[in-house]
Amino acid sequence: MNTLYLMAILPVLFFFNGNYFSENSSKGIEVKTEKPRTVADLNPEQKAAFIKHLIETGDCEFEGIKLHGKVQFVSSFPDIKIQYVSSFPDIKVKFVSSFPDDCGEWQEVSSFPDFKVQVVTSFPDLKVQKVTSFPGMN
Repeated sequence: MNTLYLMAILPVLFFFNGNYFSENSSKGIEVKTEKPRTVADLNPEQKAAFIKHLIETGDCEFEGIKLHGKVQFVSSFPDIKIQYVSSFPDIKVKFVSSFPDDCGEWQEVSSFPDFKVQVVTSFPDLKVQKVTSFPGMN
């Protein structure tokens, strides 16, 4: 009986390794879900659904951070890591001197920012293209 049980359960345990399950003493085995870390981590279907959601809801945020407002550029401990690109951006950003109220409008400040950004050359959270008109999510 034990051998048959192990033969039946081993493939399941092998397939669903520690990345998907965790032990919970009160409930036995509990399912963990892993979220993609960046927009670039999404597969094409997920990216299309994300963009459709943004267009339908007018939502302009990344992990709860609204992508408009006052931004401070830092070299460590950023809220978002960005990479400047000339094509295929996740968001188009227009730098303004006041009233950064619309999606993709950023006002650079040195104190009291709405969010902090670090510019990186690899592994960004968002790919950003600087524009002079029509800012927003792609």
